[in-house]
Amino acid sequence: MEYFDELNEVLRAAIEGLQVKPERISDQEIPVGISNRHIHLAKAELEKLFGAGYALTKMKDLSQKGQYAAKETITICGPKGVIEGIRILGPCRSKTQVELFRSDDYKLGIRSPLRMSGDVSQSAGLTLVGPKGSVQIGEGAIVAKRHIHMSPMDARNFQVNDGDVVSIEISGERGGVLHQVAIRVTDTSTLECHLDMEEANALGVTATTKVKIIR
Repeated sequence: MEYFDELNEVLRAAIEGLQVKPERISDQEIPVGISNRHIHLAKAELEKLFGAGYALTKMKDLSQKGQYAAKETITICGPKGVIEGIRILGPCRSKTQVELFRSDDYKLGIRSPLRMSGDVSQSAGLTLVGPKGSVQIGEGAIVAKRHIHMSPMDARNFQVNDGDVVSIEISGERGGVLHQVAIRVTDTSTLECHLDMEEANALGVTATTKVKIIR
């Protein structure tokens, strides 16, 4: 029996050694930004909704340089429902983009593709309603892929490149691992992991939560 006990111990150790464990590529923690649904407007749509020559009113700066939340909100309408109070983020972009939660699709009656911000080609359409008018967009509604903003120096520290896809580890009572997290590297980026509110709530993430990149 003693021989078999020793053999079992050897076999168990060998099996554990073969199991693939997540490799943390850095112990540096990354702050989290939790995104509510919001909209980026092109100048043409802004003027149709608020009037010719209208300029957004900055409410507060966001973590990424030059980005801000405006005081203005609009209503969005789909075939099955309406969502009010959609915050506008500035400044204006070349194309209008609405970033929604997956559950919003069911309320609105649309199917928003999972995309990186800025990729709105052949995405879902909506009707936008503002205080001065409304406009129907044929595309622009997406569910944003989770991602991490970082500078070139951050990318070197984490040994990643723009466009890489990694996994992140989240601690806490409801913590876990999220896969398919895209890396976005620009000279003006501030280090931050962006999750939408649905993802954050599912894992108990708050504004003070930090995450770590793993492989």
